[in-house]
Amino acid sequence: MSAGRATWRGARAFRTFELGDQRILLVRDDQGVLQGFHNTCRHRGAALCRESEGVLRTGTIICPYHAWTYNLQGDLLRTSSKAHASGFDVADFPLYKVSVREWNGFIFVALTDAPPAFDKIFDLPLNRLDTWSLGELVVGHVLLKTIHSNWKIFWENYNECLHCPGVHPKLSQLVPIYGRGLLEERDDPHWSAHAADADPKFKGGLRAGAATWSLDGKTTGVPFPGLSDADRQAGHIYMTGLPSVFLVGHVDYVRVVRLLPLGPELTELRVEYLFSPQTLADPAFDLRNVVDFTNLVMTEDAEVCELNQRGLRAGPHARGVVMPEEYVIRQFHEWIRAELARV
Repeated sequence: MSAGRATWRGARAFRTFELGDQRILLVRDDQGVLQGFHNTCRHRGAALCRESEGVLRTGTIICPYHAWTYNLQGDLLRTSSKAHASGFDVADFPLYKVSVREWNGFIFVALTDAPPAFDKIFDLPLNRLDTWSLGELVVGHVLLKTIHSNWKIFWENYNECLHCPGVHPKLSQLVPIYGRGLLEERDDPHWSAHAADADPKFKGGLRAGAATWSLDGKTTGVPFPGLSDADRQAGHIYMTGLPSVFLVGHVDYVRVVRLLPLGPELTELRVEYLFSPQTLADPAFDLRNVVDFTNLVMTEDAEVCELNQRGLRAGPHARGVVMPEEYVIRQFHEWIRAELARV
C-alpha cells in the first residue's frame, strides 16, 4: 500500500503517479469523492491522462487515442466506433479500479483486490496522532533521495538502533538511549537495575533541555497544543505503516517518510515536513534548524543502507544473524513471510 499527501480537493481534480510498474489515476468526481483507477483505457490499453495533474474540463475521462469516454466513477459511457459487435455492452468495460482511502489529509492506494483492513496497516491505533491535527498541516519542505539499496534493507535499519552510536552521533546526543544502541528501555537486558533512574539514557526521550528534533534541540515552530507530558518528554511518536510509510509526531512538526521501490537495489525515499499554517506564516521561523538536522539523520541512514546492500553481493553470504536487540527485525521478517503467503 502506498501513501501520499492530498493537497488537491476540488471537483474534477486529477493526479497520476507510478506505483511500481503501474500507472495510477486519481480523480475527484463532481461531488469531490476520490476515485482511483489504473491509467489505462479498456479499448486497447492507451494511457488516459498524459499530464501528472490538473483539472478535467468536463465530468468525463476521454481517452486521447480513440476517444472512449468514461464518467468519473469509471463507467464506460460511449466508444468512437460506428457500430458495436453483437454482444458488446459498454457496461462490461469500466475502468480498472484500485482501492483508495483518505485519512487525515493523506491518500492511500492499494493495488490488491483485497487489501487488509485500513486500521490494521499501522502499528498504533489510527487516533494516536489526533492531537497533531494532521489534516490541517501544510508541507513546508520535501527531501527526495534515491537510495541504492533494497527497500527491505531500509526497514531493517529502521527497526534497530545497534547502529545508532556509530552512524548517528548527533542523534545519539539528542536521544541518549540511542547512544547506548537501544530503541527503548525494555531493550536493555539490565533495565531493572535502572528502574528508578529517570535519566533519558535509561528511560528514553530527549536529553535534558531539548524539546524536539532540531540542530539545537529547541522548537522553531509553534508547539502543538494538547500534547501530553509523556509525548513532549519523548520528543517523537512513531507510527509505522508497512511497507511504505512512517509518520513521526514531534512537538512542533510532523515528519512523513515514504518508500517507493524502484528496483531490486533501488528505492526512492521521500521525506515531507508538515507544519501548522501559523508556523509557516511566522517570519522568524527557521526551517533549517529542523530540516538540516533530520535530513542529516535520513542521509546517514541512506548511506548505511547502501553499505549494507553492497556487502550482500558476496557469493558465500546466504543469511545474516539477528541479535536479541533486533527482535523487531525478526517481526518484520515474519510480516514479509505472511504477506508472501497471501499472494
